[in-house]
Amino acid sequence: MTDSITVAIADPPYIGCAGFYEENEEVDHEKLVERLVDEYPDGWALCMHSPSLKQILNYCPDDVRVMAWVKPFAVFKPNVNPAYSWEPVIVRGCRKRTREQDTVRDWVAANITLRRGMVGVKPDEFSYWLFEVLNLRPGDTMDDIFPGTGAITKAWQKWQQMYTFMSPSYEQMEVLT
Repeated sequence: MTDSITVAIADPPYIGCAGFYEENEEVDHEKLVERLVDEYPDGWALCMHSPSLKQILNYCPDDVRVMAWVKPFAVFKPNVNPAYSWEPVIVRGCRKRTREQDTVRDWVAANITLRRGMVGVKPDEFSYWLFEVLNLRPGDTMDDIFPGTGAITKAWQKWQQMYTFMSPSYEQMEVLT
């Protein structure tokens, strides 16, 4: 049995997008990365939009990985071409995978959510993939740093329940939702 770990998933308002949220307050992403590094040595994930990737990577340690959430269905905006149909996710650390475990891709294809309470709510499939990337298990602690509607926390609760009945990959789990 593997020891439990504590990780964080941060899905803050993206740089320049604070106006979409009630608080209307920009997040200091440099301080956020410092917090993640200091408080979550087991691992963390940070969501962002592609225009901010270069800036935020400059705040990160060298051992991070950039993953991708590809959105097959995305909202196309007038005069924005090519469309923004993927989002980077920076990941650091995680529980090491064994040779017996399936290999997890560094990307996931999952549609955006609509009418889930606020802009940017992540779909369950995205969260399940991220739990697999971090190699989480029931009993681990997952801190949702910017809970918003609580979608990632709710997905974590569902994922833990499903995991106790079987040990599938996130792709198999999305069929259950």
